[in-house]
Amino acid sequence: MGEPTTRPVTYPSCTFGIRQTLSSLDSGWQRFPGRYLLYASRGGFHLEIDQAHWFLPPQRAAWVAPDERIRIWADRPVTSSSVLFARTTPVPVSPTCSVFAVTPLVREMILHAMRWPIDRNPDDELANSFFAALAAVTAELAQEPERFWLPKPNSTWTGSLTEHIGSHLADNLSLSTLAKKALVSERTLSRRFREDLGMSLGQYVHRARMLAALDRLAGQDLSVSEIAWSLGFESLSSFVTAFRTFAEETPTQYRRRILGERRS
Repeated sequence: MGEPTTRPVTYPSCTFGIRQTLSSLDSGWQRFPGRYLLYASRGGFHLEIDQAHWFLPPQRAAWVAPDERIRIWADRPVTSSSVLFARTTPVPVSPTCSVFAVTPLVREMILHAMRWPIDRNPDDELANSFFAALAAVTAELAQEPERFWLPKPNSTWTGSLTEHIGSHLADNLSLSTLAKKALVSERTLSRRFREDLGMSLGQYVHRARMLAALDRLAGQDLSVSEIAWSLGFESLSSFVTAFRTFAEETPTQYRRRILGERRS
């Protein structure tokens, strides 16, 4: 599949809120002129940049630098409550793209910001001071990024391998099995994988399964047990232990919290 074309986007020069409820979404590759605060108040987004892929449930938001090439997508219903900052908004030095835990204060500030949409008065001093405060608080939180991400491959060879992993999470994805599929030795596969992605094959597979679990638990079509089997876990208890270590809560606790926030 060829590389998607980045679509030009034209926005006003002031900061504004973006609230949309969609049954699904694929933005394609875009660049935004100012800092972008991406937040799903219900559901969850997948966010991609050239180097990484994140899943953003309602407890996490992304802080994206101006002109950074990104793609946002979701295959389930999602409500976006996001903010596009004017390029001229004073923002402390921040990472190019950071996904961070949303505090109750920032969540309420984001939801409050939706009162000022794209057609707002750019000279509204209350709005401008509020957005400046939101930018400062968000930039501070973005200094402590979360680990819920996957690196993206630089080579076609590794890309084919990670694509296979992503579509076969229920299968045996051991080093020996994947080395046979790739027609290379285990040592060669391990070395090339780590050189390209900066983590071991086992670490990548585990994180891919955990990100898929976050996504599937955000829906209601599969039980926790069915999600465990669909991700290659031999028992429900092993899945619960792995998920709790990764997300610091059990799958059931996570699902109840997500669904509760959706209904709010």
